[in-house]
Amino acid sequence: MNRISDIFKTKSEKVIPFLTAGYPTLNDTVDMVLSAEKAGADMIEIGMPFSDPLADGPIIQKASQIAIENGVNIKWILETVYKIRTYSEIPIVLMGYINPIIKYGLKKFLTECNSSGVDGLIIPDLPPEEATEFIEKCKINKISPILLVAPNTENKRIKYISHLAGDLIYCVSILGITGSKSSKNNNLEKYLQRVKIYSECPFVVGFGISTRNDVRSINKISDGAVIGSAIINKFNKNESPQETVFNYIKELRGNE
Repeated sequence: MNRISDIFKTKSEKVIPFLTAGYPTLNDTVDMVLSAEKAGADMIEIGMPFSDPLADGPIIQKASQIAIENGVNIKWILETVYKIRTYSEIPIVLMGYINPIIKYGLKKFLTECNSSGVDGLIIPDLPPEEATEFIEKCKINKISPILLVAPNTENKRIKYISHLAGDLIYCVSILGITGSKSSKNNNLEKYLQRVKIYSECPFVVGFGISTRNDVRSINKISDGAVIGSAIINKFNKNESPQETVFNYIKELRGNE
């Protein structure tokens, strides 16, 4: 059992921040992860910057571009996760796109994810039908392949995708890009209830979550809320990314 399956054994409200690796600076990532954990984050999602992030809105796109300019690459990200593991056992998920991973070498990447302490991977542009090798190699390396479902995913397919994933799936709350307002979606509850019925594993929800009310309502139906663009937005209003992350996670947990 890895760290991801372990934290989802019990039902509780879960807050999962998304942080872009190497943003705002290379020196911020480790301290931001530790600050998020100290504030009560249950799992950390770290974005692997890519020049053409199809699922990301303008806020995360800009953060990714700055991170790339800062010199972030896969090797640096894995070394950073390894540093985090010196201080923390919080579950860590990397989210990225398939092209840089193929260029790096899938087998090499997954082996190094395992040795660095990565617990799960989200690859938005890798459909399940093309992910057989990826899923098999993830599981060999004791890494959770976290697959995506969306509001237009049929019930039978939700069951199929969750069965393939095994430990956790990620529910895109809207048909769009990150930063859109999921909490305004009138059909969101109906969609998540379908996932709850048909998924064979726990599921978290992302895209457009930004307030304590969002976190509370999402957790009533799902197993966790992922907050991304809203965190990055707040960096512009505070000179200390670590302080920003700490205070915002406390606010989202309802214990400011």
